[in-house]
Amino acid sequence: MYLLTAIMLSACEKVVIDEGSGHDADANLVLRMAVDGGETRGGVELENVCGRLNVAVFAADGAKVKTVAQTLGDGAFGLVSLAVAPGTYRVVAVAHNCGGSATITNVEKVTFPNNKVTDTFSFCGEVTVGDERSETVLTLHRSVAMLRLTLTDGSLRDDIASLKFYYTGGSSTLSPLTGFGCVNSRQTEVRAFDVNGVYEVYTMPHEADDVLTKVTITAYDANDNELGECVLENVPIHQNRVTNYTGDIFGGGGAVAMPVQVDADWSGVDDYTF
Repeated sequence: MYLLTAIMLSACEKVVIDEGSGHDADANLVLRMAVDGGETRGGVELENVCGRLNVAVFAADGAKVKTVAQTLGDGAFGLVSLAVAPGTYRVVAVAHNCGGSATITNVEKVTFPNNKVTDTFSFCGEVTVGDERSETVLTLHRSVAMLRLTLTDGSLRDDIASLKFYYTGGSSTLSPLTGFGCVNSRQTEVRAFDVNGVYEVYTMPHEADDVLTKVTITAYDANDNELGECVLENVPIHQNRVTNYTGDIFGGGGAVAMPVQVDADWSGVDDYTF
C-alpha cells in the first residue's frame, strides 16, 4: 500500500473539469495520476506510457461507490474529479494499454479485456475526504514483467507470417492490494512476423522474482500452417524488469547482431542467450 500525499488547492487554483469525460463538476475529491519513473526520473506523465485509465473508489465496507474510465485523448486524461460523502475510502487505479476498459471487481481482483496483458501500472491506497475540495496525487507503480525475444537466425523461411507465444507461470489478473498477479494463467499472444523485429510480451509476476514455467514460440504461414517451434523453460521474470532472450529460434545459424532497446523507465534488463 502506498502513501498518499493530499494537497489542498488554494483559492486561486482551479481544476478545469471536462464534463464530457465523466468528471463531477462539484467534486470534493480530485485524484491526479503520476507514474513512478524510478529513482532518476521521478514522476512520469501518465499519457507518456499508457492510453487507458480505470479507477474505482470503495467505501470502508468494501462497497464500490464510484468508477471512472478514461482514454487518452479525453479531456483531463489522468485527472479524476469526484463528488463523494466525507469519509475514508480505498482507491484503486489501473493504467494500461488494452483495447478496452479493465474490470475492477474489488481491491484484490482486476481483469483485462480478453485476458490480454499490456504495460500496466497500478495503485491501491486509502484517502480521507472532507467537505472542501482537495487534490490527492496517486503514484502508480509498474505491475508487469516483460519478456523480449530478439531473433538472431541467419536465415528464416520466407513464408513465416506470424509467431504465437504461449506461456504459463505468470498471471493475467492483478491484485491491486499486493501489486502482483493473483492467478495462474495460460497466456497467448500472436505477433506478425518481422525478420528484423524484436517481440515483446507481458505478464504479471506473483512476486518480485518469478519464472515463466514454459514459453512455446510457434511459427505459422499465412494460412495458419505450423512451420516450426521453439520451447523455453523456467524463464526468469522480475516485476518492472525486462527479460531479454537472444538466439536462433529455429536453429538457422549465422547469428546476426540485433539491437537491444531499453525503455528508460524500466528498472533494468536481464539478458539470456539460448
